[in-house]
Amino acid sequence: MKRCSTFTSLWLSALAGILTGVIVSTPVLSGNAIATAAPGQERIKDIANFAGVRDNQLVGYGLVVGLDGSGDRTTQTPFTVQSLKNMLVQLGVTLPPDVNPQLKNVAAVMVTADLMPFAKAGQRLDITVSSLGNASSLRGGTLLMTPLKGADGQVYAVAQGNLVVGGFGVGGADGSKITVNIPSVGRIPRGATVEREVPSGFAQGGSLVLNLHRPDFSTANRMMDVINDAFGGQVAQALDGGSVKVRAPTSPSDRVAFVAVLENLPVESGTPPARVVINARTGTIVIGANVRVLPAAVSHGNLTVTITENPNVTQPEAFAGGRTVVTPQTDIAVTQEDSRMFLFNPGTSLDEIVRAVNNVGAAPGDLVAILEALREAGALRAELVVI
Repeated sequence: MKRCSTFTSLWLSALAGILTGVIVSTPVLSGNAIATAAPGQERIKDIANFAGVRDNQLVGYGLVVGLDGSGDRTTQTPFTVQSLKNMLVQLGVTLPPDVNPQLKNVAAVMVTADLMPFAKAGQRLDITVSSLGNASSLRGGTLLMTPLKGADGQVYAVAQGNLVVGGFGVGGADGSKITVNIPSVGRIPRGATVEREVPSGFAQGGSLVLNLHRPDFSTANRMMDVINDAFGGQVAQALDGGSVKVRAPTSPSDRVAFVAVLENLPVESGTPPARVVINARTGTIVIGANVRVLPAAVSHGNLTVTITENPNVTQPEAFAGGRTVVTPQTDIAVTQEDSRMFLFNPGTSLDEIVRAVNNVGAAPGDLVAILEALREAGALRAELVVI
C-alpha cells in the first residue's frame, strides 16, 4: 500500500505540473508539447492503442419490409419465406403449411455493426444492412427488429429502423438497366441500441499495455523513455518491439486522468524501413524515403513482336471444276524501341531514382521490371513488397 500511494503521489505531482505548466522537469512536459507534437513527433494515442480497448464486431439476420416490388424473388430464396412464416408465428399469425406467400416487398438481409469500447446499455450504434437474397434494391425499406450477436453468440444490441440507401437502379422493358452505386446495401444511422456491455480489463490490474500500430524497437524504446521522464521512476517498461507496459493507478478516476495525460505525450517515431511496395493489379508503386541504390547502370527497352494473319481466298472460275482454297498468309513484324542507359551513383536517393526513371519515360510496368532487376543485382537497398 505504501508503494502504491508513493507511485500515485508521483504521477499526481507530474500531472499537476503538466496541466498547470508550472512544474516542468523535461521539455516534453511543456503545455505546448502536450497539445501539439513538434515536427517529427507523434502523440502516443496516434501510434499505439491500449491492450483490450478495441471494437467488437456484431452481426445479425433480419427482414426488410415495405419495398416497392424490389424485394427477394421468393421462388429462388426459400429462406426468405421461411423467415417470414416464422416471424408471423411468433406474432400470433399461423399460416397453413401448404401456403407459401410470394411477396415482392420483403428481403432477407444481414445486419452488421461495430460495438465501440466502453459502450453502455442504451447507447446507439450505426448499422449497415446488406441484401442476402436477390433483392434488386432496399430503397424505402424498413428493417424489422433484429438481434445483433457477437462472436460468443450473445446478443449485444438490437437493430430496427428505416434504411438510407445511396444507390438506385432503373431498367427498361427489354432488360436493359442502369445502376448507380449499390442499391442493395443501406445504412441506418443510430439504428441499433446497445443491450449488453462488453467486459473490459482496462480498470483491472496494476498496469496497462500499449501496443504499437507498427512494431518498431526504436519507437518502443523512445516511448518508454518519454513516459519515464514524464512520470518519474521506472513507470514504463518495453516488453518487445511492439508493446510497452505502464504501471497505472488502481483507482478508476485516477487511471482515467493518468491515461488522459499519457496518450498525449509526444514521441519521436522510429525511421520507417526502406521498402518499395508494388500493387501488381493496379500498377501503383510506392517508394519509401529511405530507399537507396548502390552504383548500377540500367538500360531498359521494349521489344514488340506483332503477328498478323491475313488468309487469302482463291476462288476458281465458273464451270472450271475447281474448289475454293484458303491460303494462309502470316506477317511478322519486330519493333525494338530505342533505349537510353542511366547511371545510379552510390547512395542514390528517392528523388534521384524518380527523376532518372522519368527522364527515360518508363511506364509503371517498366519501373517494376527495373526495380526487380536492381534487387536481383544486389543494388537495391530496400525490401520489395508485391501486393
